[in-house]
Amino acid sequence: MPTSPSSSAQAAREALAARLQHLRRDASLTGKELSARCGWHPAKTTRIQRAKIAPSDADIRAWCAACGADGQAADLIATARAVDSMYLEWRRLHSDGMRRVQEDWYTLHEQAGMCRTYVSNVVPGFFQTPAYATALMQSITDFQGTPNDVADAVAARVARSRFLYEGAHRFVVLMEEWVLRSRVGDPETMAGQLDHLMTVMRLPSVSLGIIPFTAQRAVWPLEAFYAFDARILVETLTAEINVVQPRELADYRKAFAALSKMAVYGDPARSLIRAAIDALN
Repeated sequence: MPTSPSSSAQAAREALAARLQHLRRDASLTGKELSARCGWHPAKTTRIQRAKIAPSDADIRAWCAACGADGQAADLIATARAVDSMYLEWRRLHSDGMRRVQEDWYTLHEQAGMCRTYVSNVVPGFFQTPAYATALMQSITDFQGTPNDVADAVAARVARSRFLYEGAHRFVVLMEEWVLRSRVGDPETMAGQLDHLMTVMRLPSVSLGIIPFTAQRAVWPLEAFYAFDARILVETLTAEINVVQPRELADYRKAFAALSKMAVYGDPARSLIRAAIDALN
């Protein structure tokens, strides 16, 4: 399991380690005795109990067997896999291309009534035009060196836009003005994307706020994040982080509220988009 910068993932890793330690103590075993029963070096037991390394499925089964607690192995393995899913490297997620991840996002949006989104880098996927999505996803594929299924991935990404028009879905989006000026693709691609923003921001399902360059910062620019009911997905350069710890969720919600107050909406937001379109000329 990679080391995660997310406190949610670290807290879950430590909780799993504590459960394993409690099993050992309940069985009245020392670390050395458990290690001998499992057939590994005592240092490995210490690292697992301190959440320095993640136990494999086989490690957990051996640990439970050594403690006479085979019945708990399945639950602990499921917990370990859930911890692992909190921090997922893009190269791992995209190991067979980007389409599958985009389909997972489709399901996530299909099930969510509300999505609060903050972006400081690119236009969020559900607002992207096919040309913009193609240029962006091609650059990501080239950078990561993962299999190229850009055409299929773009189709899956653009399919998410249907939820802007269907059902009771709601999208509350905050976008740094820099996103409007950062050229993804050629000028024609950017112009088409900016025109599309002008269209979707009129939809009743959409609230689009743009944080101007000139805004007095109450919160510094952050990495993109998508907030759903029970979790927040943060996108870094190398990984997707699933945030579920209540304290951390509260911090992101607090940041989103502060960022919302810095944004402009309606006609002032449209003026910023028009200025970005004019700058392309």
